[in-house]
Amino acid sequence: MAPKLQKTEHNRRHVPDRKVKKENKPNWRHYNFTTAGPVDDYLYSMLPKRPEVLVEMEEHAGKHNVPIVGPAVARVLQQLALTINAKSVFELGSAIGYSTIWWAQAVGDKGRVIYTDGDAANAERARGYFERAGVSDRITLHTGDALEVLSEQNEQFDIIFNDVDKEDYPRVLRMVAPRLRKGGLFITDNVLWSGRVAEKNPKTAQTKAILEFNRLLYSSTDFYTTILPIRDGLAVALKK
Repeated sequence: MAPKLQKTEHNRRHVPDRKVKKENKPNWRHYNFTTAGPVDDYLYSMLPKRPEVLVEMEEHAGKHNVPIVGPAVARVLQQLALTINAKSVFELGSAIGYSTIWWAQAVGDKGRVIYTDGDAANAERARGYFERAGVSDRITLHTGDALEVLSEQNEQFDIIFNDVDKEDYPRVLRMVAPRLRKGGLFITDNVLWSGRVAEKNPKTAQTKAILEFNRLLYSSTDFYTTILPIRDGLAVALKK
């Protein structure tokens, strides 16, 4: 057995300060949560240069407080799509279409992505971005209730991406299994909810819904699930 070390400044494990100032970084970063301060900066510094349209979307999202997944998570989404050779993606809650473009790039010329959002202004802005990114022919836009649009689908998708209002997460889970092929992926953003999932007595409806969703997803016999602690938590569930 190794001798017990005294706790000194030299051998004490360094814990990053979780109160690092946000400065002017965009709010979609979720800094100082799972990966703290300098580690988070390092992860983003490693990302390859992105097309101008995506950078513009990131700047718009940061300036106008528009929820997007950001480039670190978007690369995970795209990599997962490429891994299973996905050709069809249904996106629940698309906002200005940031992640939609990453999906559309992954599915290729013969693939298709369904965009959904309840805000017509978001959809119109997204349409312009899609054209500039050269992927508009792969994307079908729906403005309205995303869950209602999903309920109208009579086919199975390779991927369903869930990023709707958090109170609706448990309802989404009840809907997705029949609409996802075996070996397909059900992916959900914000499942760590900026750490609020660890609260002893959660008070908000959003936090309670996410906690219920995570519990149901992990216990589901339809899925094999892992939560990736990147940004605000990404649940990746494989359809059995």
